[in-house]
Amino acid sequence: MTYFTIMRVGAFLLGSYLVILTLSAAVLTFVLPRSANVRLTRWIVRGLYLPFRWRANRSRTYEDRDRVMALYGPLMLLAQPVVWVVIVLLGYTGMYWAIGPMQWSAAFQLSGASLLTLGSTSASGLLLSILTFTEAAIGLGLIALLIAYLPAIYSAFSRRETAVAMLEIRAGSPPSATTLIERAHRLGRLDRLNDLWRSWEFWFTEIEETHTSLSALVFFRSPQGDRSWITAAGAVLDAASLTASTLDIPEDVQADLCIRSGYLALHRIADFFEIPYDTQPRPDDPISISRVEFDAACREFENQGVPLKADRDQAWRDYSGWRVNYDTPLLALAGLTMAPYAPWVSDRSLRGLPVPNQLWNERSSGEG
Repeated sequence: MTYFTIMRVGAFLLGSYLVILTLSAAVLTFVLPRSANVRLTRWIVRGLYLPFRWRANRSRTYEDRDRVMALYGPLMLLAQPVVWVVIVLLGYTGMYWAIGPMQWSAAFQLSGASLLTLGSTSASGLLLSILTFTEAAIGLGLIALLIAYLPAIYSAFSRRETAVAMLEIRAGSPPSATTLIERAHRLGRLDRLNDLWRSWEFWFTEIEETHTSLSALVFFRSPQGDRSWITAAGAVLDAASLTASTLDIPEDVQADLCIRSGYLALHRIADFFEIPYDTQPRPDDPISISRVEFDAACREFENQGVPLKADRDQAWRDYSGWRVNYDTPLLALAGLTMAPYAPWVSDRSLRGLPVPNQLWNERSSGEG
């Protein structure tokens, strides 16, 4: 076997691998009905994220930073099929050159005409014709996948943002757990929060599925710059934790279920981005909320007439025992998405957390 023949065989095998790699990434990203940490997709996400974050960190105001990061999610989504098309184009170029025989420029022109179904360059021979037909089908399929999934993505985004917008009525802007509880007390509905906990239990369950199978949604920002899905999640989780641990009202197990649903959802999303956290935390492990902040919130409740349990030390231990389950994933995701300011969430989300370095761990739970 001559050196030239070895080159052609190698070009064909490499081109085939690139095409299979791209098809695998497309299927795992858009078709597989579960989360899959695809290597090629992660490279695309990383390639866009780093310059966007660099530009956002140079912004003087949050409004400027928000405008920069608002483009990241949609561009990341659109960049994936573009990169896939380019890789398929190069892969088939290698295969055409290997089978030809033809010059690289002619192989590239044939690949482009086939992929984009232009028909400006034709192939001669059965094997070349088969390759051109398959390339045309792949090109159309990749674009069709994106078009088909855009409605699903924006539908999930709309449902998520409806709940986030409605929370402003109860928890203010930025959302705060203390504001939510105080407003409920003033309206005489402090012991009637069952419906809120139930609706947010469903909300957490839904984002666990959508924000891992459609990971671009994590970076889709709210229409209003001061809103964010992650700060809303933090406010609800803290409100439920304070209700279960600190308020002297009849016990509502739905609050406990809401907390559990919330931290499980954040765990799954953190797992997808390979953010490290303790999967089995102890109730007395340290959290980002200090006892001073907790006592300040309790004094604020007392000033508003909110009924509190007498044993403040036990209330702190109970609250800390709930918060430890979601503290690290919550803050890490707030830092990753550069969320707007919100107390007890994004106001401390960048304090030395390993974000985004852990996001780009080269281990993968899926191929592609």
